[in-house]
Amino acid sequence: MNGQTLMLPIRVRTMTAKNVKIRIPYVTGGTTPAAQEAMNKSIAAANQKLLKDQGFPSKDIQQMDGTFEIKTNERGVLSLSLLNYTFTGGAHGNTLQKSLTFDANTGRSYTLGELFKKGSNYQARLNTIIQAQIKARQLPLLVEYPGITPDQDFYIADKSLVIYFPLYAIVPYAWGFPYFPISVFEIQDIIDEEGPLGILMY
Repeated sequence: MNGQTLMLPIRVRTMTAKNVKIRIPYVTGGTTPAAQEAMNKSIAAANQKLLKDQGFPSKDIQQMDGTFEIKTNERGVLSLSLLNYTFTGGAHGNTLQKSLTFDANTGRSYTLGELFKKGSNYQARLNTIIQAQIKARQLPLLVEYPGITPDQDFYIADKSLVIYFPLYAIVPYAWGFPYFPISVFEIQDIIDEEGPLGILMY
């Protein structure tokens, strides 16, 4: 990666309809037009999938609120989370979350597996760390810990890889999203040094 001091300008588009307000981030500069377009297309597609997964459009939707959080925007790495809260009645609504991590110089989006060296057996390593956190934090699991997948949800923040699971997936709703922060220094021997974690580690 070049231009490691790169920080992207982020603006917000707002989509409104009856009982619906969706705020969508988009990159307005700071890199090549092609990289900018690639990132914005990925963000828009992820937002559309959240809407679809929440059943939009539907007359049953009483409230829908889409927001986002920028987790990392430095040194040519952009990592963000899109969140969509929807209420259709009942005791409480449902929130879905999708995170994206980019090489801002190229617009490439990374899956979890692409952050690590090939053949590193990163899944077993991360599972061991997560299971230790579950035990230390005494999380009340609804099911036996399922382990992570190559397309597991994650974001990067504060020199940490943060793995998370959907609501209801492994812990009760009241516990919210279960987040598992893992310091890059704890896993530095298996990180792909040319990828986002490697760039942020040094």
